[in-house]
Amino acid sequence: MHSPVFSLEVFPPKNSSPVGTIYDTLDGLEDVHPDFISVTYRQGALADRTVTARIAKTINDEYHIPAVAHLTALYNDEQAIDQALDMFEEAGVKAVLALRGDFIEGVEPCGVFSHASDLAAYISRRKPGMRIYGACYPECHVEASNLQTDIDNLKRKIDAGVTRLITQLFYDNADFYRFVDLARARGIDVPIEAGIMPVRSVKSLERMTSCNGCCLPPAVKAMADRWRDNLPALKQAGMVYASQQIADLVAHGVDGVHLYAMNRPRTVRKIWANVSPLFDEAA
Repeated sequence: MHSPVFSLEVFPPKNSSPVGTIYDTLDGLEDVHPDFISVTYRQGALADRTVTARIAKTINDEYHIPAVAHLTALYNDEQAIDQALDMFEEAGVKAVLALRGDFIEGVEPCGVFSHASDLAAYISRRKPGMRIYGACYPECHVEASNLQTDIDNLKRKIDAGVTRLITQLFYDNADFYRFVDLARARGIDVPIEAGIMPVRSVKSLERMTSCNGCCLPPAVKAMADRWRDNLPALKQAGMVYASQQIADLVAHGVDGVHLYAMNRPRTVRKIWANVSPLFDEAA
């Protein structure tokens, strides 16, 4: 275990790719040794809990790294959640990241779990031995009226059984520190991991920041403008910036860093090579 915790997120291969391609990603992480790897869960027509469970089992059994399985609320009923939880348990999963999930245009939610807190409370009842993680938004969820209201909603997740939080991506550490201070003042005392996503292209940067309401500090805007048409240079600058973010977070005593790996092991290895001396090996 690292101090602070260092974790990664991977996602199932596209439907057009065999699930075995995840081995390429996992093999490429052999020198990183994260404390856990979370595996995303698609929703709607793309939802396939068996793929998430199979990848989690592979991470647990073959790579000996604890796996955390994502599970979304909106488009699942109790039977589907029960099936997913049983499957995850059989795969050796001991922690689930309970998410509301995004609305899908033209698709009606099941109406059983409207919020992540509803899902967390249900998991607590059905699988009391399963650890429950939750997501949070340092710059306020795009659907919340303000940050304080969003943190009040976050407290409901904690009261429902969430024991660890992982933030959505952000590029200004000051936003994270302000959020943590407000959360602590609200009585939220669980570990809060900082979610870091390296800049890889202007297109993906604009898409992710638009979806998540993430603001871009001047330094990131300058990177995007300077190397918009030079993808290798922008990727390199993105890795440097992410490394600087992590160094500052560790210096400020962050509970953990969750790197959105985007199934890019080379990027992860380079960032980890930059920051690994900053993480202590805890017993």
